[in-house]
Amino acid sequence: MAMPRPTAAQLACGSCTVIFSTLALLLLSRTGSDGTDASVAAITVIAVVALGLGVLVALTVPLPRTRGNAAARPAAPRAVPAGRAVPVSREADEPVRERAAS
Repeated sequence: MAMPRPTAAQLACGSCTVIFSTLALLLLSRTGSDGTDASVAAITVIAVVALGLGVLVALTVPLPRTRGNAAARPAAPRAVPAGRAVPVSREADEPVRERAAS
């Protein structure tokens, strides 16, 4: 089963989440630019967390419902009450005829 491609809305929401959560976490953590290993590790953790949040948001944005998706799904069979005959069309018994390529 092929994985569906993300929509523009999913990409936009995920990207905005990554950018804004990175900025917010950097401002809240007050990591300095002193170049210490602690600040480098903190920035790395913040970037990974922001990326994870962006992926989570992008995956949870609902996919739009289109008529093409509804038409592709087969309709559920209707229940027939007991003792009633199911009408069958004669077209179902005939073989499929295809037009010959010319």
